[in-house]
Amino acid sequence: MGLALFHYHFMQNAFIAGTIVAVLAGVVGYFMVLRNQSFAGHSLANVGFAGATGAALFGVPSILGLFLAGVAAAVGIHWLGVGMRYSRRSDAVATGAVFTASLALGFLFVHLAATSQSNSIYNVLFGNVLGISDRDVAIIAISALAALVLIVLAGRPLLFASVDPAVAAARRVPVRALGLGFLLVLAMVVAVAVQVVGVLLIFALLVTPAATARRMSPHPALAIALSVAIALVCTWAGLTAGYYSPFPVSFFITTLAFGFYIIVRLGNSVLGRTGAIPKVTQDS
Repeated sequence: MGLALFHYHFMQNAFIAGTIVAVLAGVVGYFMVLRNQSFAGHSLANVGFAGATGAALFGVPSILGLFLAGVAAAVGIHWLGVGMRYSRRSDAVATGAVFTASLALGFLFVHLAATSQSNSIYNVLFGNVLGISDRDVAIIAISALAALVLIVLAGRPLLFASVDPAVAAARRVPVRALGLGFLLVLAMVVAVAVQVVGVLLIFALLVTPAATARRMSPHPALAIALSVAIALVCTWAGLTAGYYSPFPVSFFITTLAFGFYIIVRLGNSVLGRTGAIPKVTQDS
């Protein structure tokens, strides 16, 4: 009886898509937290809202609107943030500017969209993993594979540029190009993950597992593995709980992810006070 949920095709699609998104978010989320770009991830999600609502308004697939808006926002954040070299503060200002512009566009598109599109807009906000089609699964798989390949190829220089961009630039690492490339990959991840947890809950899979993993281990490889594992557990448990209850899947995924973070944070605090472990790695 415990495997009854796998008898339904929509649940099979949900678990496949959820697994792909969890792995992708766990890997990319680690670099996002390491680079102090959590605000950028949140802003790209809201840009995705504008893209998806615009797609609903013009009658094109929402995934296309998500991708186009994300790419445009990533380029805008990078272009506006290059005034101060290697400065996290300049990135935050640029991100805030793009964020406010995207919210304005999103509100405009919602106002102009027909009421018949209200369900699709709701799905963009809160996700609809139980309504993912075979075509959606294929798009998610291809997009995730492309994003993971890019992260693997740029992994070492991206890690160096994330930890100390000034020294990396002195060693002739293309810090700015890597910054733009990572923002583009992050936009791709947001476009994919929105279909599972929605715009408003995107942090559940992008930020929380990665922040939890960084507090569990300072070693990048182990922290990435832990981030993926936490995202997978939250996604699988959330899907199972959503199947057997009347509550939305996104609620369970976000609550579980937050619960993991609180447990690890409290555990580190207690062990740190007793001297059992050294000072924990800070997240952002």
